[in-house]
Order: sequence, then structure tokens, then C-alpha cells
Amino acid sequence: MPRTNKMIHVLEQDEIVIFTTTEELDYQSGVEMSKTWADAILVDFEHDPFDTIGLKSFMKGISDGFITNNLDFMPSVITTLPSNCMTPEEVLYNSWQVRHVLGVGVHGVLHTHARTPEAVKTFISTTRYPFNNLGLNQGLNEGLRGSGGQDFASKIWQMNTDEYLSKADPWPLNPDGELILGLKIEDKFCLEMAPEITKIPGIAFAEWGPGDMGMSFGFPDAHDPPYPKEMDMARDLIKLECDKNGMAFYSSWRDPSMSEKDQIKYAIQVVGARIVMVESMELATFARSLKE
Repeated sequence: MPRTNKMIHVLEQDEIVIFTTTEELDYQSGVEMSKTWADAILVDFEHDPFDTIGLKSFMKGISDGFITNNLDFMPSVITTLPSNCMTPEEVLYNSWQVRHVLGVGVHGVLHTHARTPEAVKTFISTTRYPFNNLGLNQGLNEGLRGSGGQDFASKIWQMNTDEYLSKADPWPLNPDGELILGLKIEDKFCLEMAPEITKIPGIAFAEWGPGDMGMSFGFPDAHDPPYPKEMDMARDLIKLECDKNGMAFYSSWRDPSMSEKDQIKYAIQVVGARIVMVESMELATFARSLKE
């Protein structure tokens, strides 16, 4: 059967995933963004207000636009969260945030400041139903997602409720899953645990978060290159651990001395990113033409 989650489809084809963002969370913006040239839309709740009412309308617009325009795929919608993934307790106490975004039909969650394996395992549990058993023999915990949010989400995904319940599980842990989970390994404490964190089944991609990584090393304004050697080493380590464990690496390269196309080329062919954020259809087409 064809994929629901376009981001997963692109990764399975070993192609470059293109991210974009949206400035508005409302129905009409969703209709318009359903036709985006990007593979996935990243909604930033890490820094912006946690507007799940707007997100619900946006997702309805995405789904309706998918039908109206007779598209092959709707773009995947991935959100960050207001809380972090530092400790199991923090993740558990804020699991309502995961329930709210999954309940309106998003296709994935990118969690921030992933510091410990147990916090990451708890995050994965908050996204899964308790009847999904894959990975329990690999150290994962039973799913914590309850009934009640699947009806609206299943309509967004254009499937019946039973099918949604079987598909709303993390890929590639579940080969048939249509939910994608990512981590920001973005400070020196996360970095220490990167070899263990990236081994956990259920996580499909990771980002190194240069802004926060720089701050944790004492560099308050090091979001963009050129980077201090500590940050170059941190990025390379996270990329290496992603490669070892079959995870896609998300990174951009905003060197002001380079053209936009050269920045994208460097991110993909030198840094080794399989996921990049670009700002136009022309740049997306260029990025898709490149290989690491």
C-alpha cells in the first residue's frame, strides 16, 4: 500500500527530505500548504505559542487540500514541543503535549534536548498505543497513548479508525508505521549520551541544534558557521552515531560567505545531511538533485 507519511516515503527511497515551515496555523494556510514543494512542514512549538487549536484547523486544511487537489501525497507535518526530553519525569509529566499534537493528526514529533536513553524511551512510549508490542524485547516500555484522539486523526490521515490505530506507530521500528519521531541532540550533556540515545529503536532522525549546542559550550552566538572546533566535533559525532544506527541526519549550513545553493550542497555533500530546510521550490529541486 502507498505511504501516508511522505517523509517516510522519501527516506525509504533514499532521497533528500525537504523541510519548510508555515507562518500561520489556520485552515486556509493548511489548504495552501497542502500543495507545497516540500516533503514536510516543521511546526515550531519549541519557541512559538503552543497553538493546538490553530494546528487542528491547519491539519484539516492540509487534508482537505490533499483531496481537492488530487495529490499523490499530503506533506508530512512534524511538530516540536514546548517541553524538553531531558528526563523521563519531564517527558511523562508533559505527555499531554504529545497527545494533543497526535490527536489532531500530525505525522511526527521532533523532541528537544534529548539527554538520556530513559527519557527517549519514555518519549517513544507517549506516542504509542499499549497494544503495539514491537520493541518491548529491545528495552522499550509499553505504550502510554490512550483512546479518544484517534477519530479526528484518522480522518486527517484519510483512513478508517482501525487502520489508523494499526498505522500510528513509529517507523522504522514498525515497518508499516506511519509515525516518524526525531530528536534534537543539542547540548553537551546530550552529546555525551549520543552513542546510547541513537541506538534506541523507534527514532528515525536526529538534529544537532547548533544554536543550543553552541550556548552549552559557552558560545552565545554560534548558530551559524564558521563554528568553533568543539561544535564541529559535536556535529561530526552525532552524524557518525546516526549513520551507525540507520538514522537520518538533519542539518542546514547557513554560511553567509556562500550562496544559497552552495550552502545546500555543503550540507548534503560535506556535512552529510539527509534532511535540509530550504526556502523555495527552486532550492528544493536543487537539493533533490544532490547526493552525499
